[in-house]
Amino acid sequence: MPVLVQASEGHLMSFEVNLRLILVSGKTQDFIFSPNDSAMDIAKHVFDNWPLGWEEEQVSSASILRLIFQGRFLHGNVTLGALKLPPGRTTVMHLVARETLPEPNSHGQRNREKTAESNCCLLL
Repeated sequence: MPVLVQASEGHLMSFEVNLRLILVSGKTQDFIFSPNDSAMDIAKHVFDNWPLGWEEEQVSSASILRLIFQGRFLHGNVTLGALKLPPGRTTVMHLVARETLPEPNSHGQRNREKTAESNCCLLL
């Protein structure tokens, strides 16, 4: 179970990960988590502690909240530690409402399929 860690005197402990979550609306909020917290833990914590000022974006369930990091959706069991995020620093992720996620390898499979065929044009 994730715990929002309160940093002492406004500074992060070296093992804490500060996440700055950005909504589609552009609104942001910082949260502090442990490297052991998963994407699912984070979504549940944010849902249970929905920030003031985000009321217009409130969702009906934590299960539809998804994190996007470096352009990829994070599946529920991925931990912050597995992402090798720099502890003690702020990492930015997007938080979106989405019912389902693409399969973990669907993007990579699509790229392999595209490279299997060759479309070239010879200009003389």
